[in-house]
Amino acid sequence: MTAISPTPTSRDRPHRAAERMARAWSLAIAGTSYVSMNGLEVQDFLTSLSTRLIQALTAETFDPTDVREVGSTLVAAHFTEPTTLERTLAVLAEQFGNAPTKRCAQIQGALASGYALALRDRVLDEQEEIRTAALWARARAEEGRRVSEARFQAIFAGAAIGMSVSTIDGQVIEVNQALCDMLGYTPEELRSMSFDDFVLPEDPPTAGAMFEEVLSGGRDQFRIEKPYVHKDGHRVWTDLVASIIRDEDGRARWLVAMFEDITERYLLQVRLRHQALHDPLTQLPNRTMFFDRLGALLEDAEHSDARVGVCYLDVDGFKVINDTLGHDVGDQLLQTVARRLARSISGEHQLVARMGGDEFVVLIEGCGGVEDVVAVAEKALDTVRAPVHVGGHEISISASIGVVEQPLRGTSAAEVMKAADTTLYWAKADGRNRLALFDAERHAREVKAYELSASMPAALERREFFVEYQPLVRLSDGVTIGVEALVRWRHPRFGVLGPDAFIGMAEETGLIVPLGRWVLHEACRQAAEWRRAVGDRAPIMSVNLAVRQMRDRTIVRDVRAILEQTGLPPELLQLELTESAVMGTGGDPIEDLNALAALGPRIAIDDFGTGYSNFAYLRNLPVHSLKLAGSFVAGLRPPEGADPVDQEIIAAVIGLAHTLKLSVTAEGVETAEQATRLLELGCDTAQGWYYASSGPASAIKL
Repeated sequence: MTAISPTPTSRDRPHRAAERMARAWSLAIAGTSYVSMNGLEVQDFLTSLSTRLIQALTAETFDPTDVREVGSTLVAAHFTEPTTLERTLAVLAEQFGNAPTKRCAQIQGALASGYALALRDRVLDEQEEIRTAALWARARAEEGRRVSEARFQAIFAGAAIGMSVSTIDGQVIEVNQALCDMLGYTPEELRSMSFDDFVLPEDPPTAGAMFEEVLSGGRDQFRIEKPYVHKDGHRVWTDLVASIIRDEDGRARWLVAMFEDITERYLLQVRLRHQALHDPLTQLPNRTMFFDRLGALLEDAEHSDARVGVCYLDVDGFKVINDTLGHDVGDQLLQTVARRLARSISGEHQLVARMGGDEFVVLIEGCGGVEDVVAVAEKALDTVRAPVHVGGHEISISASIGVVEQPLRGTSAAEVMKAADTTLYWAKADGRNRLALFDAERHAREVKAYELSASMPAALERREFFVEYQPLVRLSDGVTIGVEALVRWRHPRFGVLGPDAFIGMAEETGLIVPLGRWVLHEACRQAAEWRRAVGDRAPIMSVNLAVRQMRDRTIVRDVRAILEQTGLPPELLQLELTESAVMGTGGDPIEDLNALAALGPRIAIDDFGTGYSNFAYLRNLPVHSLKLAGSFVAGLRPPEGADPVDQEIIAAVIGLAHTLKLSVTAEGVETAEQATRLLELGCDTAQGWYYASSGPASAIKL
């Protein structure tokens, strides 16, 4: 039989699918109920219902209302036998075999619910008729009492639902055959029982109170779903309606109870509830059950000091296993991991759930501290690390786990899981096969970094960035021969931020290209103003270019355009690049470097000594200057005396640079002793706090 696809591809295909489904449906339920329709009328009737079910299947958002109406429509058409519902659900399972399991289960559950509610209402109507007949019979004259009693007895004895009559003190005095058949007892056996014999641990908590309220006269009727024990031992779930019968004086005399067997519906609901709360692949609780459990803990912890632990686990390299060995092997691997976790972490207050994909989570209720949660996480790591044999392969796997332990009060499920997800990311970023503990301060720093990254584009438009300048001083006479442009961010919330706080993020997001272009334009504009003001005494403007800027195709065009727009002579511009931007690469970056040099600016290698430091490669590049990293210069600082190793390195770099006709600038000069020693070693220029910190253009003395 052809299953129905949830995505029809033509306009008339849903109708044909409905007709096919109706034919299968009519064959399945033929003879299960007595209806006043012939075969063709039944098929037309079921076609309209099939159309509604298919629409519910293919809808983007599932609405159970229409599906419930399909169930109630079946009952209204007198398809009322339990076999009809059973076969209808089987047809849905077969016809919707290609549909998502969850949607199919939702449709089955909604249809069964509508069917059961309609059938229940029908039974209630019958019950109301019985009660009305009983009251009417009692009110009639004495000469008609025997007729009324006979009629009631006929209805009582022949009713399709179970019925009993009991005294107010709970002693059963009459039962009908339907109730005997339902529970497997003889009338005599049931008449020898009382209410206490039917009390079970599975009874709803409110059942006892309802009985007491009815028996005490506080209410005339109640309705409840309650289990009973069949004589052979199995449970029979019933929809119980109990009513008080009063005499002419209004005193409660008897309790009439009506029982509808809803065992099949109850078991179906149990199955559907299990499917809704468990992962179909691993049979572990799913994310819905996890969040329900966590939410319940949070609700109960408003006025307590209870704590909670969460271990968020991700199988390392699972995608590679799926891609290389196939999804079947991947599914078997997940099932094995799930079984191991369920066995090894099975405490009374611990819940292991699958969140989806290769992610699992452990919820630890009432933990005593971080040590308890770490112990569970380490046990999980050890459990996952054991080799797995699936599909003829022995697979060695590991996991990364984010660990969160915190008070329940004052938090939410979303915040707990955000912390767990963040910590899992830390564990994977730190090398996998490990656990990481949630660190609120680190998280706050990352949140701040994210906020900066997110607000950076708008900040550039609002001109929150500005440029400061630091002098480049010639060591031989102390004259300022250049300045370095350094970008700052005047953030409305965090104050003035240096480049260390945002340049890395700008490079990651790509915003470094427009930001660097703006800095270059602003620096060149200022340098041009100095040129017009002091002529030949104008300093060289040194501007940093990031790696990503050098790899941008427009870099040469941008520099040319900025020089033309600002009117700055190219020889007054120095472009600083890190070693990683120019060393050990080929192709476009080197071509662009040559093209930049051809425009006329000087090229300097910034932070030299921290990267490749390849002089053989450097000799073939159009470089004019090297800037020694501040870490080397720091080694020349007293009082302990200059570090001989750093001193030798600096001397060697300066000597080799001069051999290649390159000037050398030392960064991070903070003392007169450093400046003196650098001059003795032959260094050409220097910059640092010893001379001046960065400041506005007006602070530069020309």
